[in-house]
Amino acid sequence: MAHLLRGKQAGISNDLSAGLGPDLFVLDHIRNYGINSQISQIAYDPVQSLLAVGTNESKYGPGQIYVFGQKRVQVVLLLPHRASVKILQFCADKLLCLDSKNDLQVFSLESKKLLNAHALPAKITALHSDPTLDYALLGTQTGEILAYDLDRERLAPFKIPNLWREQFPRARPSPIVTLSFHPRDIGNLLIGYQTGAVIYSFKQNKAVKFFDYTVPKGAPGGDSDPALIPREHHPLLTQALWHPTGTFVLTGHEDTSIVIWDPKDGRVIEARTLQDTNVDKPGPGLMSPGGAAGTVGVKSPLFRIAWCANQDPDDTGILIAGGAPSTMATKALTFFELGRTPVYNTSTWQVLQDHFANPKRQRILPTPPATEVIDFCLIPRSTPHFAGAQDPIAVIGLLDTGELITLSFPSGLPICPTNQLHLSMTLVHPFINHLNLSPVERTRWLGLTERRSHGPLFITGGHEANYPLKRFENRNIVQTSHNDGTVRLWDAGHGDEIENDALIQLDVGRAVGRQDGVEVCKTSFAGAAGELSVGLKTGEVAVFRWGVNKHPGQELPLSENRPQALTDITDQAEAALKEGMIPLTLLDQGNGPVTALKHSDVGFIAAGFEGGSLAVIDLRGPAIIYTANVSDFIKSDKRGSFRRSSTGPAMTKSVYATSIEFSIMTAEGDDYSSILLHVGTNMGHLATFKIAPEASGRYTVALAGVVSLDDRIISICPIHTSSGKPAYASQASFAGLRTGFKVNGVLLAVTASGARIFQPAAHKGASKTWNEFLCDSAAIVRYEDLGYALLGLYGDGCARAYSIPALKEIGSIKVDHILDTKQFSSAVITGTGDILGWKGPAEMVLINVFGTGLKIEQNRDTLINPELLIPPRPTISNLQWISGTQMVTPADMDLLIGGPDRPPSKRMLAQARSDEASRRRDARPHSGAAGTSSTAGPAYPTSPPADEGWGAWASRQLNERTEKLNLVGDSMDNLQQNSAGWAEDVNKFVAKQKRGLVMGAVKGKFGF
Repeated sequence: MAHLLRGKQAGISNDLSAGLGPDLFVLDHIRNYGINSQISQIAYDPVQSLLAVGTNESKYGPGQIYVFGQKRVQVVLLLPHRASVKILQFCADKLLCLDSKNDLQVFSLESKKLLNAHALPAKITALHSDPTLDYALLGTQTGEILAYDLDRERLAPFKIPNLWREQFPRARPSPIVTLSFHPRDIGNLLIGYQTGAVIYSFKQNKAVKFFDYTVPKGAPGGDSDPALIPREHHPLLTQALWHPTGTFVLTGHEDTSIVIWDPKDGRVIEARTLQDTNVDKPGPGLMSPGGAAGTVGVKSPLFRIAWCANQDPDDTGILIAGGAPSTMATKALTFFELGRTPVYNTSTWQVLQDHFANPKRQRILPTPPATEVIDFCLIPRSTPHFAGAQDPIAVIGLLDTGELITLSFPSGLPICPTNQLHLSMTLVHPFINHLNLSPVERTRWLGLTERRSHGPLFITGGHEANYPLKRFENRNIVQTSHNDGTVRLWDAGHGDEIENDALIQLDVGRAVGRQDGVEVCKTSFAGAAGELSVGLKTGEVAVFRWGVNKHPGQELPLSENRPQALTDITDQAEAALKEGMIPLTLLDQGNGPVTALKHSDVGFIAAGFEGGSLAVIDLRGPAIIYTANVSDFIKSDKRGSFRRSSTGPAMTKSVYATSIEFSIMTAEGDDYSSILLHVGTNMGHLATFKIAPEASGRYTVALAGVVSLDDRIISICPIHTSSGKPAYASQASFAGLRTGFKVNGVLLAVTASGARIFQPAAHKGASKTWNEFLCDSAAIVRYEDLGYALLGLYGDGCARAYSIPALKEIGSIKVDHILDTKQFSSAVITGTGDILGWKGPAEMVLINVFGTGLKIEQNRDTLINPELLIPPRPTISNLQWISGTQMVTPADMDLLIGGPDRPPSKRMLAQARSDEASRRRDARPHSGAAGTSSTAGPAYPTSPPADEGWGAWASRQLNERTEKLNLVGDSMDNLQQNSAGWAEDVNKFVAKQKRGLVMGAVKGKFGF
């Protein structure tokens, strides 16, 4: 009965939802985009070219680990319990994680599963590993060091006691802050205690050097604290790291002192801060002024220090995050470009001091205003060695706001994350302030491929899983606007294969002529036309159109915006952009923030502003064809509802547009169809305008009528009365107007408290009131060929579907466990039943209500390429080896840490099998020649027998080392003989030349 009554009132004779039932509403969790919580750790693997991100536990979700590869490759690793990621490190084909519950998790990058979670017996404060070792060293709060066997998945018997406490028995308990293997000799370990640093030798099984930083009386120290200058003090240590060749040691302290040490004798070479040098020498020092007169400014702590190297490990520099005075507005990264390291054996002490006190250059790597980098991750080109700091191409900084910033290294130029980092990382690079989604026809989206100049890609690992290809679905194109004034467009898909996975970027700040105060609040994308409109809080509307940049590589002077008029901004495209979204025109209305914006596929744009004004733009000019204040046509409406009239003073509130839509249909009283513009307001008014052509070719806009609903209008949906299909202003419908094509349609207008179906412009129609819950977002959806329904998100956390035209509830489904109910108003519902909404501040979710109960899968992609091998670890030089320096190899470390009874690890066995297979392949073609040679020397390294024990292995290594040394001695003897022969030949040549000279002079005397 309700169907017949409301259908008759609305002018719809058919039940457009006849085939839909409650059993069809099953939730599919398709995909998540973004980061679920605040980022706590970043790690990079240059061998596999993968980036890992760990997050903190928060009210938005537990801590978890994201591993990103090329394009859309993403795997999410879940912690076994709710905790925050505290330390994150790659180690060969594994990923190590220490969480806030003091548990060590070892994940396999090959299987993408948790191998083992170990509850450690002591509080862990430091974790260190090496890709050539099967062990991870764990520094504890008590100062001891434990070893975890990654192959056997248990703690090894090896343990290093608190060396600092043994050397200084009266010292207070000191936890371990950092651990670092020597970059060339893995047998030396640099241990950073909170009270000082120690070099530990695995071979000698003892501490060989201690570094105790003491600021004497009268010295300013790092922070120039007047209360500490009159007395001797020991600033606590926060950082400890090696020079890339191991020639020097650097320690950072909580007073922002950066101290360079000589590891041979333990002396301080230089103690400095970012601004001052010799801070450990008595003197006045450099004090930073505070915010008030007579006060001293506090410095930021040294968050992170990295000693970087070029391709040549002796060409180095020091990258520092932190250490800047708190009074500075911008706290950037600092890079001391030191240049080539002086030769230690031939340099004076003064030369070494000058090298660190007076860097070749001091660079400032800029960061956004009012932010500070609290951690960073270097992106080396190829090798994981040298502490991941050799020849870095870029640096990813973690800001104190939780956002990311990517800079080129060492120049510090900002790197655009679009198509450089994974899509999910761009959502926090920087944060998003607005979200929208527009369905775009598939072939049209495939043609929108941006061409832009950019540097080399540095995240190229992994391989995407295979997904079904949906060729007949419109693409879900998302528009995200960010805090830096950029807008990015990308395909969210339907859980299918993403054919065009590239992102499109727009620089709105460049288009409007400024970089500050650019906050986007509305976007509207017309995919068929390849055009996009962007509305700002400052009242501008910028229009972009797909095209070719006329001035690539150039940034022309910015034009001045004309108030309340259109400004040509076609020359304000980005210099790096060759083809993409080019700025077209700009409207500076100056009437408050943009509150509603619609860009149609037929060349018209309508924008509403908080001040109440409404503007319509025809892009055929472009020209403004209509401008008015909403209150002007609202006053002409005499049909205020009973609820509205009873609230008298409410009409004095500011009235502005909240929803705008274009349609092509027949208005009430007409016998032809036309372009209609529908404008809904915050006070529940819905005005309809006719857009008609003139003889001159221009278009005019005229008010056709106004109706009043009972609440803020959140959605306007035009539909065909006979089929229920959308009646939006499409290019096909627009072309049909020339032939007299007629569309019988109605509007379904949705408010927070109800809905109404009526024929525009002012027909009464049929209405429905939501009795218990308010509606935050709504749209008309279609399920296959079974019918159409009105789908909305409601305040009780449910998605409900209502029939058309009866507006009777068909079914509902709970979505508040996936979507954030407080942000339902920002969610977008598509015509296929997809819902894109927020789960957290930086994570969005795509779901579908016409599903099959699909659960999200976040580990289908492949991460590891087994053909990519870890490069050999750098070793000491030949001269050091010949001179008797005892280098410990990774194989020796397995013996020293694991003990003689530990069987070979899985990696050793795999390597042995690989070496044996290679040996057999190499031996087959030369087997005959090899059998006839009886004087050939041994090949190095010799292949080990399959049943070789650890004792036999050690004997063989020693014999090979002795044979190599004998060969070196023979070579030196041959070199001596060759040198003697060469000297004798030189003497003969010189004597011959002298004899020739004398004979020439004698012949000259006699006239010969």
